[in-house]
Amino acid sequence: MIDFTINGQEVQGQDGWTILEVARWHGIDIPTLCHHGALEPYGACRLCVVEVDDGRRSRVVISCMYPIRQGIKVQTETPRVANVRRWIVQLLLDESPAAPKIQELAKAFGVTTSRFKKEGVEFACHLCGLCIRACQEVVGVQALTFGNRGVLKEVTAPYHQRSKDCIRCGTCLYVCPTGAMEQLFLQVSSE
Repeated sequence: MIDFTINGQEVQGQDGWTILEVARWHGIDIPTLCHHGALEPYGACRLCVVEVDDGRRSRVVISCMYPIRQGIKVQTETPRVANVRRWIVQLLLDESPAAPKIQELAKAFGVTTSRFKKEGVEFACHLCGLCIRACQEVVGVQALTFGNRGVLKEVTAPYHQRSKDCIRCGTCLYVCPTGAMEQLFLQVSSE
């Protein structure tokens, strides 16, 4: 077992666990958007940031990917962490103002819409990858993938063609935190 602290509380975790896993095991809340217990960590949303002091320096890291180490000091609610989370939630809200999960996060962090808002978009995909990973890791098919690169990156069926692998289970719809998957699901699974 590895001993360290989260918010001054002594905690233990098994070798190979992440800060997020240990925090959840001990009932310490760290917000996430792209993390799901049935899937491998991906680190796309960056909402699970925490501040880690390893004795040499203190830095902000994503807790879903950061492995625990003996003696580190983790803080989940510092001003640095709050500032990073607010910026992340601001950008999420500006892209998906109608998404219930995003509205809930915005309310929790005191964020309102800003000048960055996209016009005419209510449920935008944030490229968290939950739908793709759930399709591959849980369902066992590859009906979804990321297509294009850079600012054109999107969730799509392989080669932008209607997917013959889609079994229409709806897992991608269930895990999507913004509701953006509903429109894509119709394109990917329609015959």
